[in-house]
Amino acid sequence: MNSDRHHLLKAWIAAILWLIVIAIESSALLSASNTSRILYPVLHYLFGMDWEHFQHWHFYIRKGGHVVGYAILSILLFRAWRATLPAMSDVNWTPRWATIALLGTALVASLDEWHQSYIPSRTGRWQDVVLDTCAGILAQILIYFYWTWRERGLSRDYSRSLPS
Repeated sequence: MNSDRHHLLKAWIAAILWLIVIAIESSALLSASNTSRILYPVLHYLFGMDWEHFQHWHFYIRKGGHVVGYAILSILLFRAWRATLPAMSDVNWTPRWATIALLGTALVASLDEWHQSYIPSRTGRWQDVVLDTCAGILAQILIYFYWTWRERGLSRDYSRSLPS
């Protein structure tokens, strides 16, 4: 198997495995009532947190999970599409890859919340779709700046190595 196909396969396997993680997190297994059974005793033991304060923190921990999970998905989808759809020149970022990754993130977020609306212990919320999509946008902005800064640094290093 050549290097390009190997890279393509690795990129899509990572994205698919992350989609499986999201699907598991979307199940009744990780509903708020189930995660509170695990998190409350831990936070109570570590910080002496009472139930009222825990409920506040539990909400933010769960929403933080949305942000982290969907930012990772957006990054993995960007990586997979970058390996799949070659650019015309030797670039590391294109609006095409970022847009497709972002649309994929929004689609998965929408399907995830739709799926959760059918599970009695879960709720499907449009606000979570917005949060997840915003996490994907943030991830794409970070990818853009990462590659921009990296390319500037490499071009500076290259120009320094040229003979005067």
